[in-house]
Amino acid sequence: SQYSAVDTNPLSVYVMQPIWNKIIKIVPLWIAPNLLTFSGFVMILVNYFLISFYDWDYTASGTSPGRVPTWVWLFSAFTTFCAYALDSIDGKHARRTQSSTPLGELFDHGLDSWATSIFVLSFFSVCSRDNGKTGVSVYTMYMYLSIVLFNFMCSHWEKYNTGVLFLPWGYDISQVVLIAAYLLTGAVGVEVWQTPFLFGYYITDALVVLLIGFSLFLSFPQTLYNIHRARLKKTLKNDSLYEGLLPLVSPLLLFVLLTAWVVLSPGNILAKQPRLFLWMVGVAFSNVICKVIICQMSSTRPELFHWFLFPLALVVYAAVSGLLGWAEEAVLGAFAALVTAAHVHYGVCVGRQLSEHLNIYIFSLKKRVQE
Repeated sequence: SQYSAVDTNPLSVYVMQPIWNKIIKIVPLWIAPNLLTFSGFVMILVNYFLISFYDWDYTASGTSPGRVPTWVWLFSAFTTFCAYALDSIDGKHARRTQSSTPLGELFDHGLDSWATSIFVLSFFSVCSRDNGKTGVSVYTMYMYLSIVLFNFMCSHWEKYNTGVLFLPWGYDISQVVLIAAYLLTGAVGVEVWQTPFLFGYYITDALVVLLIGFSLFLSFPQTLYNIHRARLKKTLKNDSLYEGLLPLVSPLLLFVLLTAWVVLSPGNILAKQPRLFLWMVGVAFSNVICKVIICQMSSTRPELFHWFLFPLALVVYAAVSGLLGWAEEAVLGAFAALVTAAHVHYGVCVGRQLSEHLNIYIFSLKKRVQE
């Protein structure tokens, strides 16, 4: 299927696109577009692990504000900008080098589906978790992450039904806000997040309200409207309601299971291991969405239940019923490792299959030699 995307965000159209058009001219023509995509993702990962090293339990900004060195925040701003730039020019570069392929599209959106959660998890280190006075509770973090992932899911569910990816307005805005937040933290220190700035409210409160407002009153209604419009124009990809809603089943069940674990955990797992738990949420979600993206690109039907749901249901049942007892954290660690390994393995396999099928190399513009 021919890739089509629509971007109507004024920030993107009038401010960012002209910047990207200047940056793209510096990129040598022999560089493969997927290399740009992947480099951006690696920068996000490096940044995430760096922040995790200084602030594993999300308390560095709240209880001991000097723990994350200033250069880390500035480095975060730099890597976030680079990743944002690389993610915005990879498609342009592919058209410029006439190397647009389904593999590139999948590579881009697949890595985005994972990067989305990593951006959010890195940002939580800025505002820190609740310490009784300031900060954000781990439950708010979980809700915040869920809403961001829900938004991501919506835009791909919409593409699954309409064949067009309407780029969510939230994307450019969130990237600019993230970069600004890191720069602000680097310049003034984390104290800026710990002091009320308006009517006793903190900046983080404003960001949470903005995010929820954006999702529920802008993104989601826009998705439904675009699907409705496609239905009126008779351009919908799926005739039946069942077919149209099918891709939502696994992500929603995933969310239900994870939320049950969060709420009913006897050892209060989210409070004990917020970073590990939220990482696992992001990876599991990314894998579920990648399957939807592949179905949407290949016009095939997604399976009703993603296989992750079965081991997850077992783990959640064992945890919630108290069977795991003190081993709950260890099991979470093992499950997070399993899911991450499975996701990486899946990505490598799909990449290999597609590169063989399309007769191209993933990270080079040279054609493969036919055997």
